[in-house]
Amino acid sequence: MQDLLDLQIKPAKTINDHNGQPQDRRKAMQKRTFTRWMNVFLQRRDPPLKVCDLFTDIQDGRMLMALLEELSGCKLLYRFRSSSHRIFILNNISKALAFLDDRHVKLVGIDASGIADGIPSVILNLVWNIILHFQVKEVMGGLRRHLSSSLSSLSLSTYPSTSDLSPQTGDSDSYTCNTLPRKGKKAAKEPKYHSKAIKTLLHWVQRCTSKYGVDVDDFGASWSSGLAFLALIKSINPELVDLRESWSKEPTENIQHAFMVAHQCLDVPPLLEPEDCNSPDEQSIITYVSMFLGCHSVIDE
Repeated sequence: MQDLLDLQIKPAKTINDHNGQPQDRRKAMQKRTFTRWMNVFLQRRDPPLKVCDLFTDIQDGRMLMALLEELSGCKLLYRFRSSSHRIFILNNISKALAFLDDRHVKLVGIDASGIADGIPSVILNLVWNIILHFQVKEVMGGLRRHLSSSLSSLSLSTYPSTSDLSPQTGDSDSYTCNTLPRKGKKAAKEPKYHSKAIKTLLHWVQRCTSKYGVDVDDFGASWSSGLAFLALIKSINPELVDLRESWSKEPTENIQHAFMVAHQCLDVPPLLEPEDCNSPDEQSIITYVSMFLGCHSVIDE
């Protein structure tokens, strides 16, 4: 009988995502990163707010409205109605989603009921699109406007054009995401990312890191050694990092050092754990790297 039971019991099949990572691991990494990202902004409120469990704390719409207030500067919580009745909970969430829709934030596959029910995929998708719009798109747009304003009074023969940080005119799909050709480097690959904001962010990172001999081809494996983080920090303040020592160190040591320096010296919060970079989740890496955009005035001036 025991032999028969042993034959019937089979181990659960591990489902991998499009990056080849187990879905549960990827979701756990995103949940942790997105929660920390949200808390960076929620802690600025008076009194401060904090998300402990992303999948439950966001269900009534209050944390979502508070986050959007901090990101946009608009008032939403006056429309919040505290109630345990589902109809009012759905109404709260619908108001937040309508606010996002008015600002052209992508909401495909996201609805009020999925958020109210705490469905992980819906909530992660929602927070990711908020990050992409408010953290990546708007900050990158501000960076380009800042550069345009700064360079308008300077000699274009001396300083690079703002187009260096912007997708090339014409067909946006032809935008090149690879660093400038270097000796021995393979021919440029087809662009991996479809989002214009992510392409621009990648190109910005490449300009920061390539001058120190660190190639960044994506928001995945390129960050596993920790050298990309260190080169990005060095581009902001060369005195903070000695890359010559880092080339011979273990990846975990480099990553730990980069996170510590970024937090203590640049006020970039540690959204990731060092082990997250062993098999990086691209959305989590993008979320963390985009936080360095707040230091752009030091880099580009």
